[in-house]
Amino acid sequence: MSKKKSGNTVSEVSALVEPIISEMGLQLWDVRYVKEGALWYLRIFIDKPEGITIEDCERVTRAVDAPLDDLDPIEGSYTLEVSSPGIERELIRDGHFDQFLGAPVMIKLHKPLPDGVKEINGSLVSHDKDNVEIVTQDGKELTVRKKDTVYIKLDDFNITG
Repeated sequence: MSKKKSGNTVSEVSALVEPIISEMGLQLWDVRYVKEGALWYLRIFIDKPEGITIEDCERVTRAVDAPLDDLDPIEGSYTLEVSSPGIERELIRDGHFDQFLGAPVMIKLHKPLPDGVKEINGSLVSHDKDNVEIVTQDGKELTVRKKDTVYIKLDDFNITG
């Protein structure tokens, strides 16, 4: 038997768990199905405005466990992990970018820019399907193609209040 593609697995799991998580008053941030060493992990990231507690993670784990077993989207064994996306959360979906317009972000590039810079910090100004625009810490406007990034994360260490 061939291994199912993780993209299909992620889509199936997302479609299954999103209504369950939403009904609990939480937001599904992301789903990832990854192999680390010899083990496979299904990671479900949840969020809410006031932050996620260990109890939230436990409730979601209990709530999605049986439906995941019924759907059986994954061949073989895996470890289910439910957690918060963290303070320096990765921005992935359009809604993530919309939610954090104006926020400080850090961008890691696959390849360095001509000046050798591979990591950029700035404020998120706008985004579309393919690009993000930021204003760097020194005031320069910069457009970065999403496909050229390793990640785009919130830069909590540069948030000033």
